[in-house]
Amino acid sequence: MRILIANLGSTSFKYRLYRVEGGTESVVASGGYERVTDYADVIRQALDALVADGAVDEPSQIDAVGFKTVLGKDLSGCVDADDSVIAALEGFAAVAPAHNPPYAEGIRQFQHLLPQARLIALFETAFYQWVPEAATWYAVPKTWHDAGIRRYGFHGASHKFIAERSAELLGRDDVAKVARGLYTDGPREVAGAPLRVISFHLGGSSSVTAIRNGVAIGTSMGFSPQSGLPQNNRVGDLDSGALPYALKTFGITLDEAERVLTKESGLLGVSGVSNDLRDVRAAADDGNADAQRAIELLVHSARQWASSFLFDLGGLDALVFTAGIGEHNAWLRDAICRGLEGFGVEIDPKRNADCRGGEAVVSSDASKVRVLVIPANEELVLVREVQRKVAGCATCK
Repeated sequence: MRILIANLGSTSFKYRLYRVEGGTESVVASGGYERVTDYADVIRQALDALVADGAVDEPSQIDAVGFKTVLGKDLSGCVDADDSVIAALEGFAAVAPAHNPPYAEGIRQFQHLLPQARLIALFETAFYQWVPEAATWYAVPKTWHDAGIRRYGFHGASHKFIAERSAELLGRDDVAKVARGLYTDGPREVAGAPLRVISFHLGGSSSVTAIRNGVAIGTSMGFSPQSGLPQNNRVGDLDSGALPYALKTFGITLDEAERVLTKESGLLGVSGVSNDLRDVRAAADDGNADAQRAIELLVHSARQWASSFLFDLGGLDALVFTAGIGEHNAWLRDAICRGLEGFGVEIDPKRNADCRGGEAVVSSDASKVRVLVIPANEELVLVREVQRKVAGCATCK
């Protein structure tokens, strides 16, 4: 089976073609385009490139196309990317303006250019379908909730991979099996003690998710990707009362305030230096107090969200760090885990320092809670879910 993964941004298109045979996924070809103004044109170019490179004899050999869609109005899960998905994306275009319109347009183009291929959308919200209902509500009138104002959660494919892989590394194949089959089987009970994991996805945008027996029970992101932890240039959590106050104080419009909160806030806004943590860290090391404050805010928020899940989890077996920042910054992992020995968390300084990307255990042998670094692999999750959906089974790898 040949599966094309299409990653569409506000001005970009990236693709990766996988061959799935005998339970093994291998990358056949990949490419991408920046400064995109015409998705139809670049998708045609990509299909032509796959033929020119010998990845396929003709585009019709592509069996399926997978899309890591973000947020749909009244729709989630792993579903066929048909007109209902386009309508769901467009229904929440104002909530995810950088993601939803490009994906809606991309699906339209693939419907036209690859009519024989099965198109599958895996929503980022899908991993949170089984979060307890109380954790999905804001304290707003029911009419607001019914209109779609609720907690959804994002980075679902990343956290789902952590649910699977952490269970494997911790010797809980029963839990890994539940996590792998989640979108086809739904949650299932497992025998024995529960496996309780907190996953830190720390990157350009960040989130913390609590996972019990392979299933998410809570996450830091809510209605939109602009929530939760401070992001690179997005505010994260903000008291709703601050918005009308800002409008009056600065004499700005709602659109202007939204631009500030989504483009000029987060690490960039607090540090005044950059939205790149490497630059912020360098400035902090040089004595920049604002940059140091931005780092401390990120660490505080990550710890605060992780601790908020402990009661619902009923304990903790593992902390996992993933995504670019989480995988490559030993100092950040140390800062988040510092002083938690009373909770059974003990980092091994050498193991942590030696891990700068790649899979590793960075906790000490005496640590009751394992601390793991697991590289993100969202595309692999998408490939496997597309395969399952096309095959119509819950037993595919």
